[in-house]
Amino acid sequence: MKKETLEKIQKDLQVRKTQIEAELASFAKKDEHIKDNYRSEFPDYGDKEDENAKEIAEYTDNLSIEYSLESTLRDINKALEKIKKGTYGKCSYCGQEIAEERLLARPASSSCVECKEKLSSQ
Repeated sequence: MKKETLEKIQKDLQVRKTQIEAELASFAKKDEHIKDNYRSEFPDYGDKEDENAKEIAEYTDNLSIEYSLESTLRDINKALEKIKKGTYGKCSYCGQEIAEERLLARPASSSCVECKEKLSSQ
């Protein structure tokens, strides 16, 4: 992979990481004990029945969003670590190079298209 391409991917990953962390911080607190883990805060709109229902609905939505963002953040951090170690761009399953086009489209990819298709069809 060209050095310029790798630098672009690393920059894109850093930008996305910052965005995700900011989005998570808007409704959750960072867990001090578990890396890349957050805890959604339970909203407080009041004690009326409709306010309680709204609190529960928002909290449930936030948990789902939190899970998805945490997963993406972990993938990004793994990709950044691989860049640091010089192992970025290799498929975690077959060890072959991941196509540059795939990495540009999805920088946190850890598998080549062939292995991803095999895993998806199982």
